[in-house]
Amino acid sequence: MCFIMADCGDDDSQYRIKEGDCIVMKRGDIFKAAQIQPKKKVVFEKQWFFLDNAVGHLYGTVFETVSGGTLQPQKPKDTESSCDAKEAGTDNRNIVDDGKSQKLTRDHIEMFKKQGLKGQQIIQELIENSSTFRDKTEYAQDKYIKKKKKKYENTVTILKPSCRILAMMYHGREPGKICHLRYETLAQMLTLANVHAGSKVLVFETCAGLVLGAVMERMGGYGSVIQMYPGGTLHTTGRDSSADEKQSSMVEEEKSQPDATQQGSPEEQSMETSAGDDTGQDQEKTQEEKRKEAKAQEKKVKLEEKRKKLAAAAALLEGRNADGLVIASRFHPWPVLMGLLKFLSPSRPFVVYSQYKEPLIECYTKLKEQGGTVNLRLTDTWLRHYQVLPNRTHPLLLMSGGGGYLLSGTSVVMDRSKPTCSQQAEEPAPKRLKLTDTEG
Repeated sequence: MCFIMADCGDDDSQYRIKEGDCIVMKRGDIFKAAQIQPKKKVVFEKQWFFLDNAVGHLYGTVFETVSGGTLQPQKPKDTESSCDAKEAGTDNRNIVDDGKSQKLTRDHIEMFKKQGLKGQQIIQELIENSSTFRDKTEYAQDKYIKKKKKKYENTVTILKPSCRILAMMYHGREPGKICHLRYETLAQMLTLANVHAGSKVLVFETCAGLVLGAVMERMGGYGSVIQMYPGGTLHTTGRDSSADEKQSSMVEEEKSQPDATQQGSPEEQSMETSAGDDTGQDQEKTQEEKRKEAKAQEKKVKLEEKRKKLAAAAALLEGRNADGLVIASRFHPWPVLMGLLKFLSPSRPFVVYSQYKEPLIECYTKLKEQGGTVNLRLTDTWLRHYQVLPNRTHPLLLMSGGGGYLLSGTSVVMDRSKPTCSQQAEEPAPKRLKLTDTEG
């Protein structure tokens, strides 16, 4: 077997933003997904802009929002701004936060924005009009500038989607959609399940496709992934197609109607109208039959493709030789684990995620009693973000409290000839107590 690899030494098209691409916008610790569409207004962090000018630039580029919602790449700063070289006080004991230290009002700032001043210039104006800025310590001044930059700098970074970025985005915006799965827990799941290129992995998840996408990204396009989902069929809606059919039939009916401004006698008009109606009805019936035939053929092709895919998946499961099992869902994990564990080959890993530890404790106990697994471990992850600055290194004040729990283990072949650990030896009967004569 030979593999052909394309030589993409100078070709950086895969790293450039193209029209129709799905991207992730970032500002600070806030993420949002969007799609590059021409002349489509995007709202992000109370600001709106168009993504048209981002096409052709590299992923990771920082853009500034200018008047009219236009994006332009941020120019690199060659020299430090004047607000970096500043006087600083020794302590903040004499500073009183009475709200009167800033001379500029909200109207002044709005006027600066209308004049086209950028975020850095507005921050400089705020510093110059603050009566207490020079009395603050150097650390307090840096904190003040950082806070104002976050408020007034109109910058956005466009990133290429990856599982890590999507996990951070979902966890920050809608953690309930992914069962509060944190990105470091997702990385541990891929490691414990030994997901790699060329393997056959079973996936059962209700995390908006995040776990499935992470498994496929780790495999790199080599191997097989079999996804299990709850319910008999996937839910699809055909509202758009029915609306299109109704609109097309209405248009055809309008076209088939006679023109009221025709010349001639009423009898001729009625004869022509009836003949036109018959012809239009025949054409409409013919076109409707053709549409029905085409729709039936398309439906038949889709059903055949779905049948082939299901047959291929069933063929993969028949061998019962999967290389890994990954479960992360909102359902109780024990029935799912028992139903899918039999498809694993011996000495293959499995991992189960749950937001709570109680369901995994139950799975751990039942697996110990039943046998067929070894190296069972129930783990919890601890993640802390640190601020690393000179003389100011400490953990962040606000962070996630927990990233869920993982139950991992390895499947083995059970020896049916020997009794399992659950079969306990019969206890001997308790000895009878000897009665003593208590007569007085």
